[in-house]
Amino acid sequence: MDWPSVQGGPCLSPKDAGIGSSPPTTRKGLSVRRWMDGWMDIIQGGQRRLKEGPVPVSFTWKDEPLPAARPGVWEGTQRPEEESTDEEVIDAELLLRCHDYAKPEPSACEKVEARQQVVEEFRTRLEEVTLKQPFGLERFLSSDEDIRFYTRFASYHHLLAFWIQIEPETWRLVQSGSRSSTPTMTAAPDEDTDPPPRPSRCLPLIDELFLFLVYLSLGLKEEDLGHRFSLHQSTVSRIISTWVHFLYTVLGAVGIWMSPETVRAAMPSVFGKYSDTQVILNCTELRCQTPSSLLLQSEMFSHYESHTTMKGLIGVSPHGAVTFVSSLFSGSVSDKELFRQSGIIPLLDKDMAVMVDKGFRIDDLVPCKVYRPPFLRTRSRLSQDEVLVTRDIVRLRIHVERTIRHIKDNKLLDSIIPLTIAGSINQLFAVACLLTNYQNKSLVEAWAKEHVC
Repeated sequence: MDWPSVQGGPCLSPKDAGIGSSPPTTRKGLSVRRWMDGWMDIIQGGQRRLKEGPVPVSFTWKDEPLPAARPGVWEGTQRPEEESTDEEVIDAELLLRCHDYAKPEPSACEKVEARQQVVEEFRTRLEEVTLKQPFGLERFLSSDEDIRFYTRFASYHHLLAFWIQIEPETWRLVQSGSRSSTPTMTAAPDEDTDPPPRPSRCLPLIDELFLFLVYLSLGLKEEDLGHRFSLHQSTVSRIISTWVHFLYTVLGAVGIWMSPETVRAAMPSVFGKYSDTQVILNCTELRCQTPSSLLLQSEMFSHYESHTTMKGLIGVSPHGAVTFVSSLFSGSVSDKELFRQSGIIPLLDKDMAVMVDKGFRIDDLVPCKVYRPPFLRTRSRLSQDEVLVTRDIVRLRIHVERTIRHIKDNKLLDSIIPLTIAGSINQLFAVACLLTNYQNKSLVEAWAKEHVC
């Protein structure tokens, strides 16, 4: 590219003029060598002065060294030398990316979307970590709410207290369907000899208990439990059958019927004039699948539930503990007949009293006093005293109603029971009733503090 020149002088390129290069050490430029004739005046003292509008006609190069740059305050101060570390080296690209002042400031919507994206990323990572944990008791031990949902125990603290009670007896546990000989149930193994070898298990014993409690509490299908615990459906079925028979044997061996002295020692003050009550009785019905046999349908059909049911009798002490559980009978049986066949009559004596509902006309069957709301019979209304008695008895009988409600919190018993488990439904019902004494926070809290803390 040709650069314009001045008359009488050479052409200058940007490089010669010091443009786009390193700072020069000399000052380069042009100086006027001669002006056009007639543009110069000589004034007093021999000095020359240009007239207005002079025109140069000749130029010459002028190289003058630049003055040395004056050092700044930072350069002129003496400081101790510092060793640079790798951590102090900042990536230029990262610095530019973090401090890109040319990029426009994001709007409020963009900031909200960016934060939502960060939250979603953390949520995805949390789900991935959670899914990696196996479905078992260890996964939920930090959440009492999850423990209540899956096991119906008040907290992990109470579940652990229950496990401490039954864990010494697990050496008696025989896997259902095992071909090994059944161990003796009357004598414990000799401490001097080695303990009997246990068969290989897919889950730890406490997780097998957790699986059974989940089955009872949520009423899940065996196939669903197999997917949750990564087990085959047949393995889940054997674990459930093993633990229902084990708990039925271990918990059933504990005497739950209380002596009159023990009941009176824990008698709530609200019972007042009914303080001699030994047990509060009531029947409960479990809906079941309708059998194909017409004879069984007629025997199991309940007019109260308008469905085929199984019926059982439950006894609760005045302070809320389950003290009696009967076997299950067909739904068409009356309350009086169920009471007669339940086996509770030999446990009662003349110094006791039982509190029942109107359907229990058992005065001729028991040797003790019976507290029951009065009947209208042929009258149009109750007397004032009878109304007060009915109110008091109904107010106290709420304890057995609450206990039955706790038992039916186990969804297996609150839904329609399939006939495929009819062979073990008595054991399942008894275990659910007996577990209520251990799941009830008010009854086991003192024991848990004493043995676990």
